[in-house]
Amino acid sequence: MITLAEKLAETRQRISSAVSAAGRLDADVTLIVVTKNHPAQLALDLFALGERNFGENRDQEASPKSQEVSLALGSAADAGYNWHFVGQLQTNKAKSVLQYASTIHSLDRDSLLKELGKCASQRREVEPGFELDVFIQLNLTDDPARGGIQAADLKEFSEKTGMYEGINVLGVMGVASLAGSVEKDFSKIVLASEVLKSQIPSANYISAGMSDDFELAIAYGATHLRVGTAITGNRPQTA
Repeated sequence: MITLAEKLAETRQRISSAVSAAGRLDADVTLIVVTKNHPAQLALDLFALGERNFGENRDQEASPKSQEVSLALGSAADAGYNWHFVGQLQTNKAKSVLQYASTIHSLDRDSLLKELGKCASQRREVEPGFELDVFIQLNLTDDPARGGIQAADLKEFSEKTGMYEGINVLGVMGVASLAGSVEKDFSKIVLASEVLKSQIPSANYISAGMSDDFELAIAYGATHLRVGTAITGNRPQTA
């Protein structure tokens, strides 16, 4: 049976090889190990193996898990680890998520931007200079019901983020291969990134790439990889 340490080492090696092939540096790419559907112990085991960035997509699972990890390791700020919220975020969960997550990868609508801006402003009252890091999620399909900003609306939406002093836009986030060509989807993400950078020059990061496509994502310039099952395996089965 392959151990967690072995799967992590293999994934790290694959990332390093893809980074080298793309003519980039290892330091340019951040691995976020998605720990959803797994107990807090997995995050603790990953921390012991040197990982510091963990991803979750449901507040009802992530909130108690983050508390358990904090009890074991100390606060994220003190121990040097980070929680990334990578799933669709309900507006009414924003305040709860900001209790533990340092980065939101799924800013995708006006109502959520307004709520995150409000929460960040309240946080700045007790932590002057606080900024919430966010990625603007893209909708790479023609289905308006899916989460994400359409490419045609990205420029207008990005301008609205400037209204909120505590919101720091890192870049764009996309999930490729929802339908059609993976390469085509990654190309859309790259083009959207260029549009965003024309509005916010510092927003030069790209959150893209998961277990099945992170090597290709690196070739297209991804800076933040959201990798789960390739490292963690499937959720443990209970009797």
